[in-house]
Amino acid sequence: MSIRMLRTLIAVADHGTFSAAADAVFVTHAAVSQQMRALEEQWQVAIFDRSTRTPELTPIGRAILAKAREVVRAYDDIVPSVMGDDGLSGRFTLGSAPTALTALVPFATAILKARYGDLHVALFPGLTTNLIHQVERNSLDAALVSKPPVVPRGLAWCPIASEELVLITSRRVTCTDPVRILRTNPFIRFSRDAVVGSIIESWLQANGIDVHDSMEMVGLEAISSLVMADLGVSIIPEPCVQVFNPLPLRRFSLAADNPPHRELGLVHPRDTTKSRVIEEVAAAMRRATAIGKFSSETIAGAL
Repeated sequence: MSIRMLRTLIAVADHGTFSAAADAVFVTHAAVSQQMRALEEQWQVAIFDRSTRTPELTPIGRAILAKAREVVRAYDDIVPSVMGDDGLSGRFTLGSAPTALTALVPFATAILKARYGDLHVALFPGLTTNLIHQVERNSLDAALVSKPPVVPRGLAWCPIASEELVLITSRRVTCTDPVRILRTNPFIRFSRDAVVGSIIESWLQANGIDVHDSMEMVGLEAISSLVMADLGVSIIPEPCVQVFNPLPLRRFSLAADNPPHRELGLVHPRDTTKSRVIEEVAAAMRRATAIGKFSSETIAGAL
């Protein structure tokens, strides 16, 4: 058994087939099959159910996979764990929900880079559920996401900010009653594949508000532009860090008392030697949030 074999096993699980795994780890299909056979023979267990067209992990195979991820993660962390910089150099992979990529993440990354010039932050956008899976698979060191209903076992949650969900309309909408606006205008829905979209849908149902869907999207900028063009109204998270020169939209709180919010935070493995850099990433994000506005002037002031 070798780390290389464990990486191959993880690649098979992540990519679905031996052929796709072969491409991912840069070996032949035959080599992947040979490595998996060798693992099964060495451990005297069936890792894959080969009665199906595409080999599937057996129950014991899934248990082995979970341990393999832990072993590979620990192996990859050996050098950073003994370096005097606590891992504050080299490459750090960070996932981010799209809504945070226009201001919070670039602002925080600029703050981080100013202090740790040898740290390279590689950014990967995605929806919360997918990003959490990537953190679980050790494909990402951490991810900035909307807090899910349940944080998976083995991952830790580090809160960054709470963002109120607000109703946005164009300047041509003159009504000031949020419920009436929602019931009488086309609704541009935040994708229900995103956690924040599910929060919005739950709030609408809890308050008995029927909306007239016209579109369903993920991008905050795209939704805001469509609203400004008077193609509908929408509910979005009010960014904890405002972009420079935001679009001229009307904003309404959804409730005077206890309006809905989405919680934004970092998810990362509980057992990681990159805890020091994760602490610094979180600190930079909280500083950006405290400043609250993303512009050349605020960046210069923060650095």
